[in-house]
Amino acid sequence: MKLRIVPAYTGVKWVQLGVRAFWRQPLALAALFFMTMAAMSLATLVPLVGAPIALALLPSATLAMMVATAETQQGRFPTPALLLVAFRTGQQRLRAMLALGGMYAVGFLGIMGLSALVDGGQFAQVYFGGARLTPEVAESPAFQGAMWLSVLLYLPLSLLFWHAPGLVHWHGVPPVKALFFSLVACVRNFGAFTVFGLAWMGVFLAAGMVVALVTGLLSLAIGTAAGGIMVGAAMVLAAMFFSSVVFTFRDCFEPPEQYLQAAPEPAAEDAPPQPPVD
Repeated sequence: MKLRIVPAYTGVKWVQLGVRAFWRQPLALAALFFMTMAAMSLATLVPLVGAPIALALLPSATLAMMVATAETQQGRFPTPALLLVAFRTGQQRLRAMLALGGMYAVGFLGIMGLSALVDGGQFAQVYFGGARLTPEVAESPAFQGAMWLSVLLYLPLSLLFWHAPGLVHWHGVPPVKALFFSLVACVRNFGAFTVFGLAWMGVFLAAGMVVALVTGLLSLAIGTAAGGIMVGAAMVLAAMFFSSVVFTFRDCFEPPEQYLQAAPEPAAEDAPPQPPVD
């Protein structure tokens, strides 16, 4: 495994590749993304520990979308079985993915805990659905301070876990080392990731304006269905975003020679599956 340094304009390339890969299998990738979100939503229904369980599933959900996109790139159909790809690659990587999930949950809950010191936990309650967001709450200086503190603290957490699932799955890197290598890769390629983020912001804003215009024009005809269209469009855009993550991983780390095998046999535990290459 070797770290690659890519030029800043590669960030735009990652966005383009993610969008193109999604439209190769739009129904399959969108359905897979919806199922991952549904699984995490169902996990939140578990009393007391639902939110931590849902958070712990996020690295596995990200990996599922990465592998599904790689399958699409190789001309294979991404099946729902990929939802369990993190749990089907041998005991060693299973334990590593579970450790990643646990560390992510602890990190995120830690951020929410720190934000509670600013507003008494109001932002955390709204985020986890325990309280309703009213205009008065949203305009509260304490609430806004807690929100911005959470955004600021979430950035390094996101960088730590950005490449970590792929490093564990495809390169067999231990969880703590995977977090370190992920952070280093993101920092060393700061320009490309900045462009990547700005490009996706542009895509989301442009798509949002188009969807808002269309639903506004059709609101008299379709009534309350307009809200559903906007939610559906947002979910599709989110699926496209997650489809682009695998390309950031592929270009930041030198891949092995062979192509990805989506569901390797458990007996091959010591031979990690391979990431996609061009």
